[in-house]
Amino acid sequence: MYNSNEIYETISMIRDQNLDIRTITMGISLHDCVCEDGNRLAEKIYDKVTKTAENLCSVGEEIEKIYGIPIVNKRVSVTPISQVTGAIRPEDVIKVAHALDRAANTLGINFIGGYSALVQKGATRAATALIDSIPQALAETSRVCSSVNVATTKAGINMDAVRRMGEIIKETAEATKDNGSIGCAKLVVFANVPEDNPFMAGAFHGAGEAEAVINVGVSGPGVVARAVEMAGDCDFSTLAETIKKTAFKITRMGQLVATEASKRLNIPFGIVDLSLAPTPAIGDSVARILENMGLECCGGHGTTAALALLNDAVKKGGVMASSHVGGLSGAFIPVSEDEGMIAAAACGALTLDKLEAMTAVCSVGLDMIAVPGDTTAEIISAIIADEISIGVANTKTTAVRLIPAVGSKVGDMITFGGLLGEAPVMPVKGYSPARFIHRGGRIPAPIHSLKN
Repeated sequence: MYNSNEIYETISMIRDQNLDIRTITMGISLHDCVCEDGNRLAEKIYDKVTKTAENLCSVGEEIEKIYGIPIVNKRVSVTPISQVTGAIRPEDVIKVAHALDRAANTLGINFIGGYSALVQKGATRAATALIDSIPQALAETSRVCSSVNVATTKAGINMDAVRRMGEIIKETAEATKDNGSIGCAKLVVFANVPEDNPFMAGAFHGAGEAEAVINVGVSGPGVVARAVEMAGDCDFSTLAETIKKTAFKITRMGQLVATEASKRLNIPFGIVDLSLAPTPAIGDSVARILENMGLECCGGHGTTAALALLNDAVKKGGVMASSHVGGLSGAFIPVSEDEGMIAAAACGALTLDKLEAMTAVCSVGLDMIAVPGDTTAEIISAIIADEISIGVANTKTTAVRLIPAVGSKVGDMITFGGLLGEAPVMPVKGYSPARFIHRGGRIPAPIHSLKN
């Protein structure tokens, strides 16, 4: 039951502290669409997605009106497309990307995720064809998001895939250069990818999921920042308790929306992802939470410790509020999507190396980072390899979403608009890792992966 104090407190969070449901994402299985004709497969996928999710937006709007809770995005994720294109010609996989984009447009959703491949141990012909098509797919569509999982703790790191993804990111930047290389903002490279993540660009509908499922992603950096500010100069144990209690309240709201959406759509409820997902709006920043803890500027010494405390407390508070917490759940640190991160990067306090250290304790990884347009594919691959190795060694999800904006140089500001925000172009080390990257093969799984 929700008492009157909780209701008033939630209203205040929504009105004054940017609290919202960041996304309701419907996951849809496409395994029953498999056929040998590319045109027919594309049409079957379009029909399945539009029929299954036809009421997603209207139900989301109804819930907004009834409860007064903003639901920023309604989205769809689908079975990794490389898992359903094995019987068609490799050159026809692009037709599926167009079908997904048409379906998203018909539904009125902002993104559809799942133009994806899982190649942590090796790539099928279908996975190779999909990866090769990513630059064209992201250039010719506006709502399709793509992801590739190149490593797991159990399998190790597929360095052939890491090398190829460096090339693909460069090709995608070139293919979308007339729009700030925005295609790269819809492409993420993972280690230990979760199969129930509602957040883009990494969302897809995993093999162990039901025919369709509702996953909800909550947000609330502004609420946590305000709670930390109000806590004052308390000790760390008290600070952690404050964040836990705030995360509990935020997750309760997500649980309410997820349950209501599931009932109205007659589709099973999957998980609540309680990640603190920032936006470029003032007062909605993870960086400002860390600064409210006592740091002069995000990126300075102490930032990793502050983020570790924040991430742990958010998870602990969330799991008390819902028995079905999943996805990524914690704190995101995307540079372009966080007003405080943008400011810290622009003044030089936040560097690529510091961000890499922070990813060891946060929810994802090097996210929405603009680098110079002339950064080589090998350097991009090496940045991916460094980040992915953190995930593999620590048995956690890590990811990379880099934007080598064509024609950009260090200090330029790349603007994407909307929730994607803007990012200062950050410097990378120019020393060549080419010999290392071109060795090929797999980096073996760590010894602690042997748990059977």
